[in-house]
Amino acid sequence: MKTMKMTRRGLLGTGSGAVAAAMFGKPAVAAAEFDFKLGVDTPETHPLTIRLVEAAKAVAEQSAGRVNITVFSNSQLGGDPEMLSQVRAGGIELMAAPSLTLSILVPLSGLPSIGFAFQSYDQVWAAMDGGVGETVREAIGKTGLMPMKKVWDNGFRQITSSSSRQLGSVDDLKGFKIRVPVTALLTSLFSGLGALPSSISYSELYSALQTHIVEGQENPLAQVSTGKLYEVQKYCALSNHCWSGYWIIGNRRAMASLPPDLLEIINAAFDAAAVMERADLVEMDRSLQAELTEKGMTFNKPDPVQFRATLVKAGFYTQWQKTYGADAWAALEKYTGKLT
Repeated sequence: MKTMKMTRRGLLGTGSGAVAAAMFGKPAVAAAEFDFKLGVDTPETHPLTIRLVEAAKAVAEQSAGRVNITVFSNSQLGGDPEMLSQVRAGGIELMAAPSLTLSILVPLSGLPSIGFAFQSYDQVWAAMDGGVGETVREAIGKTGLMPMKKVWDNGFRQITSSSSRQLGSVDDLKGFKIRVPVTALLTSLFSGLGALPSSISYSELYSALQTHIVEGQENPLAQVSTGKLYEVQKYCALSNHCWSGYWIIGNRRAMASLPPDLLEIINAAFDAAAVMERADLVEMDRSLQAELTEKGMTFNKPDPVQFRATLVKAGFYTQWQKTYGADAWAALEKYTGKLT
């Protein structure tokens, strides 16, 4: 697959056309032997969606039209928990599942998102293309879902807040009403920091911020930008409090129905696209702080040491070490260093 240089302008320009191509394909594609739906929560302009559509196109071309994968972006098929239920039941064949949402079903999917565990992308990809990724994939496979090998990037997560509160220290989080994904891990993390986390689906996040059901939220900058959260948030604390990704998962029956050659084409195309999406997100992230500043957001960078010390005192790491088990925790600490 040809790699193209991705700029912020290019990402935005490519997105709508690419998704339209996937949604409204030629009649020959509609007559495919295997017609799969893939759901994702990201908008069509997000690098993840763009590369998913490219992967789907590559599969159609390399399979000579035998496989058609239609990408449904922006939670068109439902929120993440709903899509996860659908892919398990076979209502949809494929899903780009946020690792934190997937942890509802596969607790070990949250292992790489332990608070303040990874310091850099070098650590992340060494772990996720190595022992930690293998541990998570094995756990996903035991649930009847089929994960592809490469995890996609969602990025390091940052905390945004409304005009009523700028977050610079642990004390600023006391009593702070923050939206988190529907997952126990981030609920535990922010509770340990003294905040008041509320689990809300990403598809409902903008409305929850707009109506002040919550004061703030936490997501990578790409989500803040493509989801237009800057319209309802004033401040952004560059906390890097955890990393999260997306797993491409398939319904086992649907994937098992594919001949080996077609399954290999799908796996290869999506894994190649994952590597490019990782690079896209890094490039996009470099420019986003300046762009979001122009759109009215104010940035600050809290000291992570105080947050981690608070979590240690709250028993956060001890609790999750017990939850994940000694072997999985040791696999993580091989890449992050000692956490407890």
